[in-house]
Amino acid sequence: MAKELVADNTTVQDAKLFINGKYVDAISGDTFDTINPATNQKLATVAKGGEEDANRAIEAAHNAFTSGVWSNMPVEKRSEILCRMADLILEKVDHLAYVETLDVGKPIRESREFDIPRAASNFRFFAEMAKYMVHEHYDMANHMSYVQYAPAGVTSLIIPWNLPFMQMTWKASAALAAGNTVVIKPASDTPLSAVLLGEIANEAGLPPGVLNILTGPGSTVGTVMAKHPYVQRISFVGESETGKTVMRNAAENLTPVSLELGGKSANIVFEDADLDEAVEGSIEAIFRNQGEICLAGSRILVQEGIYEEFLEKFVAAVQNIKVGDPTDEATDMGALVSKSHLKEVADYVQIGLDEGAKLAYGGKMVEGLPEGNFYEPTVLYDVNNKMRVAQEEIFGPVPVIIPFKTEEEAIDIANDSIYGLAGVVWTNDLRRGQRVTSQVHAGLLWVNCWYVRDLRTPFGGAKASGIGREGGRHSFDFYTEAKTITIKK
Repeated sequence: MAKELVADNTTVQDAKLFINGKYVDAISGDTFDTINPATNQKLATVAKGGEEDANRAIEAAHNAFTSGVWSNMPVEKRSEILCRMADLILEKVDHLAYVETLDVGKPIRESREFDIPRAASNFRFFAEMAKYMVHEHYDMANHMSYVQYAPAGVTSLIIPWNLPFMQMTWKASAALAAGNTVVIKPASDTPLSAVLLGEIANEAGLPPGVLNILTGPGSTVGTVMAKHPYVQRISFVGESETGKTVMRNAAENLTPVSLELGGKSANIVFEDADLDEAVEGSIEAIFRNQGEICLAGSRILVQEGIYEEFLEKFVAAVQNIKVGDPTDEATDMGALVSKSHLKEVADYVQIGLDEGAKLAYGGKMVEGLPEGNFYEPTVLYDVNNKMRVAQEEIFGPVPVIIPFKTEEEAIDIANDSIYGLAGVVWTNDLRRGQRVTSQVHAGLLWVNCWYVRDLRTPFGGAKASGIGREGGRHSFDFYTEAKTITIKK
């Protein structure tokens, strides 16, 4: 790491590439700036990696893997190092959270109390689970077969900009625990916290080359990471069109992919729901992280009998959301990640109004904060599910509220989407909750709660929301090769 910028007595460092255990400049010497979304001022200078840098990182990961320095290390020792990384993340929680907040624009409370602690939990969970994975054994009359789950090799991890540190550790911890080496590409909008993982890896004793971090454009760095013949696994998180590109590139070498893509999740509120609980949960499900989250309950389906009451309570709660400086402890919602994304969100609101949706609240930039990308929490109601704002992922603080009459209609509306990542059902009828969730086409469904994650369970989406599952044993299934070995007795 190089030059330091200081803000509020917390250091934000310029970022280099992390390859083979060292921070290095891009071979070209090129750099780019990362911008603070709350001020639109330069935050740090970042090395702009290119194809040569990607090849260099993948070579380092390949050499580390084939040497056996990590893949052949006893699982107990690997687990010890990864748990040490978890400890170091918690020791550095304040600094990591501050960097994350400055780079993403999200509230400091979310970064410090959820994102960074969850990152530490990711490492500890997979480090411990790796020690207790069950290996299969089968007896025959004259032979014995057993299944060995061997690390796959070099793994490319391509990470989104909305939850960079948490998403990176969710992928990297499982891949590393399985014995792989990894090459990580954080999003160019938010690279700073990801690069800090290199320091943590070195301090924890991770061997050089096992973890590599590349900053640079997806069109160059990301393409090499998907096409390189040394790469044996690719895990990508991002929007669906880019996911298709990753999959096409991976097809050149038949490299297995795990894709976590976009969402337009239905948040269904039935008449028998606890209305206050449903309102509070629905607020959290769409305005957390400025709505920049793939799991957001962005389509709120409300049964006609409580539609007006729900809307009144929901808008009243939205009016109490404090939008402002992300580093302020009292802030509930920060800045959108970039000027271009701010424009995209604002354009969608206008599209909705042009389509006939009604505006209950918001719909403009926050007054008094002209320098940053601050957009009001916005509520569109009386929306028809065929409207673009109901079908396309806005990825911002803009829920659309859609009325429905019957349970069957709610299910039909929920499934009338190209996406199938998540869904929420609010009801006090447990049988209804089970009926509806069993019929909604999505990978993750919650009843009377949202975003409760058990790391043992599979995570992933249906339809345009992705391919594959990670989490618990599903992560180990993906990041390993199953070998059946049969021995004559």
